[in-house]
Amino acid sequence: MNSFRFLYQYLRKYRGALFLTVGSMLLLVGVQLIAPWLVKQMVAIVSSPGLAQSDMLQITRLAAMALGVYLLRILFQYLRSYMAHIAGWGVVADVRLNLYEHVQRLSLRFYENTQTGDLMSQLVNDTDLLENLIAHAIPDLSANVLTLVGVLAILFTINAPLALLSMIPVPLIILTMQGFNKFVNPAFRERQRKLGELNAVLNDNLSGVREIQAFSREDLEVARMNYHVDRYRSAQMRALRLMATFHPLIEFASSLGTIVLIYFGGKFVLGQTLAVDGLVAFFLYLELLYQPIREMSRVWENVQQALAGAQRVNQLFNEAPNIVEKPDAVDLPLAGAKEIELRNVSFHYDTGIPVLEDINLTIPAGKVVALVGPTGVGKTTLANLIPRFYDVTQGSILIDGYDLRDLSLKSIRQQISIVLQNVFLFHGTVRENILFGRQDATEEEMMRAAKVANAHDFIYDLPEGYDTMIGERGVKLSGGQRQRIAIARTVLRDAPILILDEATSAVDTETELLIQQALDKLMVGRTVIIIAHRLSTIRNADRIVVLEGSHIVEQGTHQELMKENGLYKRLVDVQFNVDLAPNAQSG
Repeated sequence: MNSFRFLYQYLRKYRGALFLTVGSMLLLVGVQLIAPWLVKQMVAIVSSPGLAQSDMLQITRLAAMALGVYLLRILFQYLRSYMAHIAGWGVVADVRLNLYEHVQRLSLRFYENTQTGDLMSQLVNDTDLLENLIAHAIPDLSANVLTLVGVLAILFTINAPLALLSMIPVPLIILTMQGFNKFVNPAFRERQRKLGELNAVLNDNLSGVREIQAFSREDLEVARMNYHVDRYRSAQMRALRLMATFHPLIEFASSLGTIVLIYFGGKFVLGQTLAVDGLVAFFLYLELLYQPIREMSRVWENVQQALAGAQRVNQLFNEAPNIVEKPDAVDLPLAGAKEIELRNVSFHYDTGIPVLEDINLTIPAGKVVALVGPTGVGKTTLANLIPRFYDVTQGSILIDGYDLRDLSLKSIRQQISIVLQNVFLFHGTVRENILFGRQDATEEEMMRAAKVANAHDFIYDLPEGYDTMIGERGVKLSGGQRQRIAIARTVLRDAPILILDEATSAVDTETELLIQQALDKLMVGRTVIIIAHRLSTIRNADRIVVLEGSHIVEQGTHQELMKENGLYKRLVDVQFNVDLAPNAQSG
C-alpha cells in the first residue's frame, strides 16, 4: 500500500489522461460485451422456423452493428493505450527527476555505503517498471475485473443456475492467486536487488578497466562478473519458476468451467430449460469470463514486478539526508574574505572511533593555513567539515561568526572552492568543464581563468582548443592538465574560501611548478586551507597546524615550528632525506 500512496501524489498531475483512460476502458469493456449478444440474436433468428426476407434484413443490421462495435473497439483500445502511456511515462519522468533531486541532497555518508550501479538501477530500471504498472498492469487488471463483473451479470440473466455452476472454479483461482502472492512478490523484489548488485559490479569494472588490465585481472573479473550474473539469473529463474507454476493452475481452473458448461449446458438444453441461442451465448460469454481470469495471471506477474520496483524507488525516497538544513536557515553574506573558527570540534564516523577531538582553531580572513601530519590523523576530514559535507559530533564551526548549522547549505558551498588531488572532470569539452565553475561566465572571463591556471597554452594546442572533447573523467588529458583545468574552473568560481587537498602531489616537478604558480595566484585575497604531504609547498603559509592522534599538537609558522624541534621538524627532516636519496644514488 505504501507504494500506491507514493505513486498517487504523482498520478494527480495526470488526472486528465487518467480520466480518458478510465472512460475509454469502460467503453471498451461495454463494446466487448455487445459482440456475443449480437451472435445470440443471429442464432435465434436462423434457428427459428420459416425464415423471411425481414429476417435477412435483421441479420444485415446485426452485421453492421458488429462492424460498428469492432471499429469502436479499435478507437477505445487506442485511447486507453495512448492515454495510459501519457500518464505512465509522465510519472516516470517526474519520479526520476525528483529522485535525482533527492539523492543530490543526500549526504556523503549515504554514497559511502551505496554502490553507484545499484543506485543507477533504482533510478533507471526500477522507475521504468512504474510505467508498466501505470500504463499496463493497473489498466489491464481493472479492465479484466470490469469484464468479469459484466460477464457474470449477463450470464445470470441468461441462466442463473448455469451461471452459478460456472463459478465453481473461481474460489480455486482466488486461493491460488493469494497463495502465490505470498511468494511471488518477495521473489521479484529479490530479483531487482540482484540486478542492482550486478549493475554495481559492472559499473566498477567499466570505470576501473585500466586497473584491471594493468594488474592482469581480466580472468578474475570475468569470474566475478559471472558470479553476479549467475546470482541474478538464479533470482530471475526462481521468480519465473513460481509464475510458471501459477499459469498452468489458472489454465486448469478455467478449463473446469468449460467442462461444467458442456455437461450442464447440454443437460439444460435437452431439458428445454435453456434455448440453443442461450447456450451459444453462454459459451461465448464464458470465454470472455475466463479470458480475464487467465489474463490476470500475466497481469498479476506485471503488478508484482512493478510493485517490487516501486518499493525500491520508495525506499530510496525514504532515505533521509544526514545533513539537515534548518527551516529558518539564513544565507551567508557574500562580501569579503571569510574567517573560519572551530570551537571544541570533535568528530567520528559510523564506527564511533574518534577522528578529531577537541579541535580549537581560528583561520583569519584572507590568511593561508596548512594542515599537516601523518596519514589518517583527520586532515581531510577537518576540511570536509567546512563545507558541511559532514556535521560535527560535538562543538561548532563558524564562518564570520555564523554557526554552519544556522546557514543554508547552498550559501555555504557557493562560497567554498575545493581542488583535490584526484580531480573529477565530466565527459564533454574543455569549455564545458571550465564553465562548470560559473555557467554565466563570458568567453573572456573563461580564458582569463585558464591563463591564471597556466592552462590556456596547452588548451590552445589541443586539436579543437576549448571545444576539444576530453573523454570520461578527462582520460584524454594528462594528470597535470586535468589539475590545471580544475584550477581554472575554481578561478572562475571566485569563491572567498579555498580548500586545497593534495593538489600537487600526483604530478612531476615541472608540472608541479606550473600548478603551484597557478595556486599562488588563486590564493590571493582568499581564506585558504591547504592539506599537503609535500611540506616544501607550504613553507610560506601564514600558519601551519600539525595534527597527530586526532588532536592539534603544534601550530605556528614554518620557522617557529622548526625551532620547536617537534613533530613538524621530524616530518620535514624525513621528507628532506627522502628527497635527497635519489640524488645521492645518482651521484
